[in-house]
Amino acid sequence: MMSSVTFTFVGEAHGRFQQWLADGVRRVLVARGHRYCPKPPRDIRVVFNIIDAQRPRPFRRRTQATFVVAIAEADTAAPQPAVRLRAPLNGHQPLLKVVYPLLVRSLSNLVLYIIPGEQGPTVYGVTPELGCYTIPPAESDERFFAQLYERLLPVAASRLIINNIFVADLPPGAGDAQAEQLRRAGQRLAALSLLPAPFPLEELLSPALMRHLYRLYGIGGLSYGNLSIRRDATSFWMSASGVDKGNLQHIGRDILLITGYDANQSAMVVSVPPQVEPRRASVDAIEHWLVYHEHPEVGAIVHVHAWMDGVSSTAINYPCGTIELAQAVAELVRQAPDPARAVVGLKNHGLTITGPDMDDIFARIEERLLRQIPMSF
Repeated sequence: MMSSVTFTFVGEAHGRFQQWLADGVRRVLVARGHRYCPKPPRDIRVVFNIIDAQRPRPFRRRTQATFVVAIAEADTAAPQPAVRLRAPLNGHQPLLKVVYPLLVRSLSNLVLYIIPGEQGPTVYGVTPELGCYTIPPAESDERFFAQLYERLLPVAASRLIINNIFVADLPPGAGDAQAEQLRRAGQRLAALSLLPAPFPLEELLSPALMRHLYRLYGIGGLSYGNLSIRRDATSFWMSASGVDKGNLQHIGRDILLITGYDANQSAMVVSVPPQVEPRRASVDAIEHWLVYHEHPEVGAIVHVHAWMDGVSSTAINYPCGTIELAQAVAELVRQAPDPARAVVGLKNHGLTITGPDMDDIFARIEERLLRQIPMSF
């Protein structure tokens, strides 16, 4: 059974099915052993924010670990937009045009969007990566909310590993041949021109909402993808969070030495030079650490927000930086015919590629990468 999580509801229903959805979600969560908190503590795990689709109000998290689900309802009397995008998005273009701005404006990790129908309401889930899944009307409320629970809770209850413990034990100017290889590999990654995003966000959002999205989710051209190179049996060099991969220069700022994982503090341990203001480690550092820890033959890892045909993929679109996503990727690497040369798909997100070295990785992927990631739930 999934570990118990705390949850609450905020906001008021503006449509006739919003309260129905909130009541059903509460029933199924309590029945599965999760704890409803009328007065949510600071570290509440899941917040359901019932919003007005015309004037969505955000819920302001007090901790990074809080997962926010907005509940909105369509106004079926309003005309629906006709939208044509350069790239198809699984047939959901008009829906995404309406719902994705709600996700950004409500500062949510997920929107549950209700569309009433003759057979009952259909609920669509929309994620920051443009994943769009459907919970159709069911023969009973019990069956409907059981399906919703099975799709929602694994994602909402996942645990972020994004804290850092910085240890100032590297000499000034520290670096080695592996760090230099990482610099050159960053230039090769930038030359692939996969940035900024493998999906056409600019066709769904206004310029103001695009800027808001970059701030909210920390995305943008320079922050996509990451690379790492093993230094020794217990440590590896990795590109820092949000840096220009084509211009990795400074140890402790652009390039970090990951030396461990502290499970008690849910944090990555990072060695840095003294008197350097370090950048944060990439959210994918826990994923790289698990792979290196289990497979001594892996010498390098590249993560890109692109796709390749025929790859094995994680089954659930866990958020980046969660231990669940890292474990799912590590399991697929373990199952690969050759873990030292694996290509693993991250659902709705991209690829993680292992190799004995960077040259091997780029030789295998440069001609096969697809810019458009298939989106689903």
